[in-house]
Amino acid sequence: MERTITTGILQDFAAHLAREERAPATMEKYLRDARQFGTWLDGAAVTKESVIAWREHLLTEHLLSPSTVNASLSALNGLFRFLGWEDCRARFLKIQRRMFRDSARELTRPDYDKLTATARGMGRERLALTMETICATGVRVSEVRFITVEAAKQGRSEITMKGKIRVILIPAKLCRKLLKYAKKQKIVSGEIFLTGNGRGVTRRQIWSEMKRLCVYAGVEPSKVFPHNLRHLFAVAYYRAYKDIAKLADMLGHSSIETTRIYLLSSGAEHQRQLDRLGLVS
Repeated sequence: MERTITTGILQDFAAHLAREERAPATMEKYLRDARQFGTWLDGAAVTKESVIAWREHLLTEHLLSPSTVNASLSALNGLFRFLGWEDCRARFLKIQRRMFRDSARELTRPDYDKLTATARGMGRERLALTMETICATGVRVSEVRFITVEAAKQGRSEITMKGKIRVILIPAKLCRKLLKYAKKQKIVSGEIFLTGNGRGVTRRQIWSEMKRLCVYAGVEPSKVFPHNLRHLFAVAYYRAYKDIAKLADMLGHSSIETTRIYLLSSGAEHQRQLDRLGLVS
């Protein structure tokens, strides 16, 4: 029987991802990648050969990075695993372990200070406080909804995501700022970061607001996205305490290897380290 990607299959896959309690952003990406592959096939059958051809198409014609291509393959392999089409799964591209981060995408402390100061100068207190909360606690942007009035009063928040539960501590100064903001907004309980109609701000809203802000703050757009605030927290914490195991727990990582990626130095810093070796006469 010929295997094709249909609307019904994608709907079933979406339901499967929901049952697995995948994050909304992950579900959206998996389904988008699967739809793009189906459109590219244009009704042709799904085979291992067609998946390999798609991999090459993304790499050579779309000029996507190997890591982006692998992310697309991960989505397709997840779909094939769900359908029982194990023989259609293709291997990931081999990527050499990165030694340092791209400085063009690295958010520095001065960049962060510019963003928060600019947001406050423009009267965007919610955005400024949201950025401070992510950066001072290391929460994911999807976890901002767990920052509640109750959590600010207790100085800690219990985060439940993907079947995992972890407790994050909230700095005392941040708690005071959160409670002051909540009082000003007349929020007596529940989520602190709300839109004008009383709904929790979404990941997409925070992302788009930060992108608009970077123009006024004079910070390169390539550096400005919520996840980079989490990176800045990780780097600052590790430089202060050198405890990667505790940092992994705070970030909610099940593997220290994932945390290690967060701690890659920038290319410029790596260059300075090489220069300090003094091995050239």
